Amino acid sequence: MTDHNIPAAEDVSEDDFETVGDYHRIAAHHFAAAAKHHLAAAQADDEGDDEAVVRHAHSAYRHQLHAIQYAEVAAMESQDLDDSSDSSGVTDAD
Repeated sequence: MTDHNIPAAEDVSEDDFETVGDYHRIAAHHFAAAAKHHLAAAQADDEGDDEAVVRHAHSAYRHQLHAIQYAEVAAMESQDLDDSSDSSGVTDAD
């Protein structure tokens, strides 16, 4: 997976991720999408378009939830990598 080809969350399975970096990229994608929807909701509010406010706010919330989920997986996978390198007998003092 590359950062230029990030699929929609509905089209993603665990098998699509090869590295911890992939989880970070998809998390960043969702955080950016959430920000775009928040800005669109703010614009719609300024224009008095209540339906668009609700629609964009809901989309922003969903993207934020996805982003947090992928960020948590990335953190846990990173922790697993740290644990496996610690158990290999290599320490920072070596």
